[in-house]
Amino acid sequence: MNGEELTETLEDAGLSPYQADAFVTLLGLGSASATEIAQASSVPDARIYDVLRGLEDAEYIETYQQDSLHARAHDPADVLADLRLRATRFETAAEEIEDRWERPDIDEHRVSIVKRLDTVLAQAEQLIRDAETQVHVGLTVDQYHELEDALACALERGADVKVCLVPSLDREMELPPTDALSLTATEVRTRSAPSPFVALIDRSWTCFSPHGRSTNEYGVIVNDMTHTYVFYWYFLTNLWEGYESIYSARNEELPITYVDIRHTLREIVPLFEDRMEMVVSVEGIETETGHEISLHGTVTDVTYAGQNNDEEDPTPLSHLAGEASFTLETADGTYTVGGWGAMIEEIEAIQITVERAEPKAD
Repeated sequence: MNGEELTETLEDAGLSPYQADAFVTLLGLGSASATEIAQASSVPDARIYDVLRGLEDAEYIETYQQDSLHARAHDPADVLADLRLRATRFETAAEEIEDRWERPDIDEHRVSIVKRLDTVLAQAEQLIRDAETQVHVGLTVDQYHELEDALACALERGADVKVCLVPSLDREMELPPTDALSLTATEVRTRSAPSPFVALIDRSWTCFSPHGRSTNEYGVIVNDMTHTYVFYWYFLTNLWEGYESIYSARNEELPITYVDIRHTLREIVPLFEDRMEMVVSVEGIETETGHEISLHGTVTDVTYAGQNNDEEDPTPLSHLAGEASFTLETADGTYTVGGWGAMIEEIEAIQITVERAEPKAD
């Protein structure tokens, strides 16, 4: 760094242009009279005494009388400590600005737009790690390995974890071993074509980023049930339905637990039509009060948009896209149970367990 650059840096540190010039000049002279400093620098003779007093007040120099006013630089330890502290604060401020730009405080925003996929993955990891009820995620194998520990935490906590693995754009997909999948997911499926990254957590959070060949790299982090519900249907139609399951921990026999009423109906409608009596438990929310509720009873009716069609089982998901509910008769009364975003039903189900199904007594 030359003298001019050093002078500019000292100005950035808070010295006036004359003070910075006089101090750098004095460093070169060692000690000198005020007149000599003025002659060797750009400081006017009329200003040199005020400039030196200002430097002395700031503890950059000390002055003394020797026929005339002289000055010499202080031991630089204090000056260096001040400069290094300022440098640290500038560096910290730069990091904070970058962090606030790339990672908005999503607790205070419903929708955050971020610049990089890394930011989306970091937020997804935190949210998945703290998930309580359900996680739906579509991602590459590399991204799966980045989130593997978080997925394992969610599964261990009891969340229902659905994973769809998709290939990267630059190489073939190498699937993790089944033993690893069993520690991180309730069910895993694969899709043969690349896809954007998407993670849906506890029906409230969405983390999304387009694939690597998108025109612009960006990410979206959403804290909103309605938006997340829209992304959920994207997950179902583009990453789940119709794709091969390579691992499943789900029971083939009752009791079976579901987190989606449409998947529940797909299983119980044939049983209901065969006049089976189904005993069901529901963990949900009262739509009128918002209070949590636990119910246990018998299914007495089912309703879904395509129930009059003659399609073969299983019922196509498209026929379950509209109204979907069932009626549950309990010891405390009869309730209509809907799914995610239920408005006309009395209960919004979060978790449904079909405990047993038996032929109805004549």
